Amino acid sequence: MSTSPSTSASSGGFTDRVLTRVERVGNRLPEPFMLFLILFAITGVVSTAMAWAGVQVSVPGIDEPTVIRGLFTAEGMTWLTTTLGPNYIDFPPLGTVLPILLAIGIAQHSGMLGAVIRKLFGSSPAWMLPYVVGFVGVISSIMADSAFVVVPPLAALVFKAAGRHPVAGLLGGFAAAGAGYSTNIFPTSLDALFAGITTSVMGALPGYEFTPVNPVSNWYFNIASSLVLGFVAGLVIDRMIEPRLVRQDVPRDQTVEGDGGADGGTEAQDMRAELTPIENRGLLVSVLGAVVFTAIMLAALLVPASPWRNEDGGFLPESPLLDSIVFIVVAYFVVVGLLYGVVTGTLRSTRDAVAMMTEALREMLPFVVLAFILGNFIALFNWSGIGTWIAVTGASALEATGLTGFPAILGFILLASLLNLFIISGSGMWTIMGAVFVPMFALIGYEPAFTQAAFRVGDSATQIITPMNPYMIVLLGMLRRYEPEAGLGTLMARMLPFVVPFWLVWTIILAVFVVADLPLGPGNGIFLGT
Repeated sequence: MSTSPSTSASSGGFTDRVLTRVERVGNRLPEPFMLFLILFAITGVVSTAMAWAGVQVSVPGIDEPTVIRGLFTAEGMTWLTTTLGPNYIDFPPLGTVLPILLAIGIAQHSGMLGAVIRKLFGSSPAWMLPYVVGFVGVISSIMADSAFVVVPPLAALVFKAAGRHPVAGLLGGFAAAGAGYSTNIFPTSLDALFAGITTSVMGALPGYEFTPVNPVSNWYFNIASSLVLGFVAGLVIDRMIEPRLVRQDVPRDQTVEGDGGADGGTEAQDMRAELTPIENRGLLVSVLGAVVFTAIMLAALLVPASPWRNEDGGFLPESPLLDSIVFIVVAYFVVVGLLYGVVTGTLRSTRDAVAMMTEALREMLPFVVLAFILGNFIALFNWSGIGTWIAVTGASALEATGLTGFPAILGFILLASLLNLFIISGSGMWTIMGAVFVPMFALIGYEPAFTQAAFRVGDSATQIITPMNPYMIVLLGMLRRYEPEAGLGTLMARMLPFVVPFWLVWTIILAVFVVADLPLGPGNGIFLGT
């Protein structure tokens, strides 16, 4: 390689210099576990100082004031030594994310999810490809981080086969997968992760009643976002990215040999666009299985005496049905994954299924480790009363300045977008921001599910231009097979046209939900008490 990423970025224009500075600052941040360990210690010291000072706070509507308790006191150390394990094991995301992840592991490693993506790509006419890539990229978050490796090279492959510029498919697939990572038309493990964290931080306002947050609390908002953002991604690919590549005379054929990636290599050849007859048969059987399972579910739910109804005979706002969301999501993925695997021969025994789930869990082990400190950090935040104090103080400050409406939400989204340049971990960033803003915005009238939806808007768009995203380096390697001189600055400049449209359009979608007071998901609204 004649040009290193750092050299290319530092020798570029203003944007490249800014992003290079972001990289340098971000590289000075501790890795997530150490970051939260430091935050835990800081919270402990601050809570102890406030406890010694006799700080207390009155929550509106609650008679008894909340007294700040210190970690480094006799009471605090007793709390820590007796609850360290439960704080981890009872961390809500573990109970929702891991079961869904095991089921998705079967659907993914049996080949079913990859076959769906290839089917969508392979059956699309050339003029529609940018929009299909946009839509598939956005919903590919169902495959978690694998989307960044699978979608771009496959998109490049089908673009070239259709006579279009393969680099446009490569860049567009990555941008759609990254900028739209926080949304999907299907409930995913990310929904379970966010919902679990939101649930855990709601304890900062004892005595307040909230609509429960579950993996489908943002489902309606996610469906609208996925469809619109998929179209926006396609529009940017079709009208901006590809014409610019043509004007710059970027090669359509690889000029550097590689061992994988876009349009070549073992992995890309295995992930060909066309499905074999047996793969098509596997998909058909999977769809039929999902239809049959849906019919069984409807039959069980629609009977008047269904045990999944609430005491009033309905399903909203609370019911055993909504409490069964994790089971339903797990069942769907297991059914379609098993059927596809059995038909295609990728799953021949329960041993294969266990291996697939083990592989999925192995990919999630970094989060399982991180959850230990996340759970204890949130538990300390709630137990000490600091979260309550910050929420009440922050809400009072917002009311004093008049920022209690959508402008406050815009500021929150912008802050999330800026932090996303430095903290790529969605779970880590939502833990930090959720602990502060979920109770704060609740005190000015917003449901926790809405604050979570607003966070989604700011969480994704900027991650496709930050050098802190490790998959940027993977994409750069794919791009250099066409442009050997391309650097990290080149890649960031190619991603920028996606960022602003995604940010603006997604914010507008959220604003429409607010103005029209639309439900974000089954039983979850925007404003408290509505």
